[in-house]
Amino acid sequence: MTLLIGLPSKLTGSESLFWEETDMKLMKTLAGVLLATAAMAMTASACELTLKSSDTHPDGYPTVEAVKHMGKLLKERTNDRICVEVFHSAQLGQEKDTIEQTKFGVIDLNRVSMGPFNNLVEETKVVSLPYVFKGVDHMHRVMDGPIGDDILKAFEPHGYVGLAFYDGGSRSFYNKVKPIKSIEDLKGMKVRVMQSDIFVDMMTALGANATPMPYGEVYSAIQTGVIDGAENNWPSFESSGHYEVAGYYTLDEHLIVPEVLVMSKASWDKLSAEDQAAVRQAAKDSVSVMREMWVAREKASEEKVRAAGVEVITEIDKAPFMAAMDSVYEKHVTSDKLKDLVARIRSTD
Repeated sequence: MTLLIGLPSKLTGSESLFWEETDMKLMKTLAGVLLATAAMAMTASACELTLKSSDTHPDGYPTVEAVKHMGKLLKERTNDRICVEVFHSAQLGQEKDTIEQTKFGVIDLNRVSMGPFNNLVEETKVVSLPYVFKGVDHMHRVMDGPIGDDILKAFEPHGYVGLAFYDGGSRSFYNKVKPIKSIEDLKGMKVRVMQSDIFVDMMTALGANATPMPYGEVYSAIQTGVIDGAENNWPSFESSGHYEVAGYYTLDEHLIVPEVLVMSKASWDKLSAEDQAAVRQAAKDSVSVMREMWVAREKASEEKVRAAGVEVITEIDKAPFMAAMDSVYEKHVTSDKLKDLVARIRSTD
């Protein structure tokens, strides 16, 4: 069989050889694609149920690998009955779109940032507030305990089942002017923030001049003095190259926002009680894998930044920073439910 369609009727010996070789390469490529497709179909057919999972992060990212691990555990624990197929890199759409699809069961599982849920699930606003957590360990204790369970349950009336929380990193201040060792050091400093009312209000409360701007403009803005600095986590500070123009990084961890893995309630309700328990446990067991990978990623970025000569300030009294957030909380934490949630988080050791 040949694919030489529509070729010139007269070919020289060398031309004929060229097209024959090209034809063979094309046939091999098509055969490979067909075999891969067949293998995927066989894998899918081996499971009674394949759950479709979405993530906007690229392949290899800690959250993507965590859901893959969850799928592996689920397949083992259900004797190959239930599998998980992960669609990374926003293959199924951006978070706003996939949240909608998940509600109606078009997508079964979804790893999502808290932000898109803020206007839907009121409780998610609290964990998006600055200095609500004293540090990453404190965030883990809160989200792994009764408070985290309550927030996960809050998703159900809206068509989702909260399964587990993943890490999203902690954001800290960096600048090109001077080390930030106290709240006084921030006064008058021009700091880039995300285009968010909470972030602008946070910087105002700290005495700085909030400067909302697109992330892609930050490097040149610091370099040219349009702003003095910005804030972000270790991997972003390093991968963006901002450490090249901002020589001071203060580990204040003002924002530590966990991410959430949810399942469509429409999909959940189709499962038996036994399978629901298996899904929930596999999700919980995937958290440690994600955290280990995230720590490794942060460590690699921190080492690169320190090796470049950036001064890292770790000794900082967070109490004055947290106290300055009272006005921000008064503005954004308005219901009794949210006020109680904030109080419970702050009282957690």
